[in-house]
Amino acid sequence: MRPSAHDRPNPAFPSPEDFIGILSEALPGFGAIDWVSSTGSTNTDLSVRAQRGRAQQTTPPRPWLLGAHLQTAGKGRAGRPWTNEAGSTLMFSCAFATEIPLAQLPGIAPALGVATCLALRALMGTQPDDPTLAPLKLKWPNDLQWHGAKLAGLLIETAPSSTVILGMGLNLHGAAALSAQLGREIADLGQIEHACSRSIHPANLVAHVAQAWQRALHDYAANGYTAFTHSFDIVDALAGQSVQVMDQGIILHQGIAQGTDALGRLRVMTETGVVPVLVGDVSIRPAHPHKGTP
Repeated sequence: MRPSAHDRPNPAFPSPEDFIGILSEALPGFGAIDWVSSTGSTNTDLSVRAQRGRAQQTTPPRPWLLGAHLQTAGKGRAGRPWTNEAGSTLMFSCAFATEIPLAQLPGIAPALGVATCLALRALMGTQPDDPTLAPLKLKWPNDLQWHGAKLAGLLIETAPSSTVILGMGLNLHGAAALSAQLGREIADLGQIEHACSRSIHPANLVAHVAQAWQRALHDYAANGYTAFTHSFDIVDALAGQSVQVMDQGIILHQGIAQGTDALGRLRVMTETGVVPVLVGDVSIRPAHPHKGTP
């Protein structure tokens, strides 16, 4: 039986061995770097490794990085199923050892979203505030957008032994077909490369983001979300927009997005005052959608 299009890797896409070689050189401080052709979920795999390590005490020191050409059981926020195509989506996860107080957990998602957005801006341009890259923004709490269309999503989970696992799926190409298939605007890295007249090797992008995550978690553990509030305002895709806060199709709040508070919660100015929205199974959508908004 011939593999389906979703199973056949893009021939131009680097091999798992190429990824491992480049990443091992770029990330010498990582205790384990792996890239596989296919797996269920890289986040789940790293979580299982952390659980086994706690029991057996035989795992290498963190951080760990695991990428896959194809994820057959990928998931998004709140455990939603997430599908992908080999070679058209960059998919990887990192596991970090960190000590973050329980009270500070809500801000991890937007903080890492900020760090990822600024890392991609810096990778694509000479300066993070390059006006060419202004359309690359963060939709609270951790979705990256290009001109209002979804480019990438992050999934942040905790695991045993004070482990935080970060996963990212980023569209490399095929945005037009995905937009038609999903009925909403999708972006890909190729569009950004075209706008910036610059080509980025996928493995270099992974290394750059992994380093940004490591720095961000260190800053977050030391200073909490307050270290990211100013940067969030720079990349905020929802600032000043009329939005709806929804949960399972039910509108919980409606108002104007006004950035984040000291804990990383989205501030929504409603008719009765400011409502702080926690990270969780909540989607944020403009109250009056327009073309280019997911």
